[in-house]
Amino acid sequence: MEEERNELPPPPKFRFKGNNIRYKLIKIATLTVLILALFIIVGGLGLKATSSSKVCASCHEMKPEVYTWKASTHSEVDCTSCHTDAVYKDLAKDKAKELVEQLKKQSSGTSAAPIRMPNDVPDSACEKCHNMSTRQVTPSGDIIIPHDKHMTKGVECVQCHSGIAHGKVADRKMTYSTDLDKWDSKVGTAAMADIKFIRPDMDTCIECHKARKVSTECKTCHTTGMVPKSHKKADFSTKAHGKLAAKDLQKCNQCHKDMSAVPIEGYEDVPTLTKYLNKDSETNQKKKNHYDYAKDNTFCKDCHSKRPASHSKRWMMDHGNQAKKDKQECFACHNYQQAGGVKTTMVACGSCHPAMHKGFDKERHPVPLSANQKVTDFCYTCHVKRTCSACHIQ
Repeated sequence: MEEERNELPPPPKFRFKGNNIRYKLIKIATLTVLILALFIIVGGLGLKATSSSKVCASCHEMKPEVYTWKASTHSEVDCTSCHTDAVYKDLAKDKAKELVEQLKKQSSGTSAAPIRMPNDVPDSACEKCHNMSTRQVTPSGDIIIPHDKHMTKGVECVQCHSGIAHGKVADRKMTYSTDLDKWDSKVGTAAMADIKFIRPDMDTCIECHKARKVSTECKTCHTTGMVPKSHKKADFSTKAHGKLAAKDLQKCNQCHKDMSAVPIEGYEDVPTLTKYLNKDSETNQKKKNHYDYAKDNTFCKDCHSKRPASHSKRWMMDHGNQAKKDKQECFACHNYQQAGGVKTTMVACGSCHPAMHKGFDKERHPVPLSANQKVTDFCYTCHVKRTCSACHIQ
């Protein structure tokens, strides 16, 4: 029995050729699926890791942005929720491209603010949380902001809300590499405490309205018209407004600079350091006052170009005595000479006084004059005959 058993041939390795091929295919397919699954998992985890705010926070150059973000109202929103597209392909491409560019800038030392997004945050990112079609927008105070109309006209969210998450620290020159070590949570909170860099300011609204030729009147954006209590007093226009302007011209300029048809310059609040550095300059010595403002701002012209009730027919006889009491008050409307491009006033001292009106401009005279106009009795309706006749003969 043992001899017969030993003589039996060994069994075949594969009984059927078809089964062998099928086995190989299954094995290859299984390995392929496993490799793909592993690649997707690793890639997904890597993408998620690089998309998290922790990665941004780990970068030394991102300290200003990170600490301001943590102190903002958007601290619970991931960085990439606002700063990149939601499409996987674009996300990966953007990351790779921007990483190379930022590394180049950082290694060469040519970037004062190494981390800066190449594009603004799109409206689609904002609308993930803020749906203007279903959410009732409730600005504070009496301000009117029809967001739906702004969207219809193509006004993007970041045009008004650019400082909501980072307080415009790059524009404020707070992201230089030499200052990065100074940043911490306290600095971030302090930077975000100044609301003029967080909320939309009126200058932004006015500039946009002017560019788009939209009304800049107070009632366009404010339900109350924004008329201060002091302006409602009976004597405000005749007596009080000049005194208030003398005390705080900056406050007047905040609103009235946007009401002028021409730019108003030279009335901005000058920083202390600038004042010190320019203390010996002519500009710093001769500072513009509220009398200059009345002539520079065309809004004031509506009143200051009209003859006051006090300027009666006898006013010409008495105006010299009044001018001696307070000459500066006269210059709220008048000038020494009709020069300097000021169009608010039509009458200057030189209009009457011989030593001052050599450069008399007939085109600026309130009454049309011919090229060879002679002095007549009609002139003395306004002018003083006794003074003028000393030189002018009819």
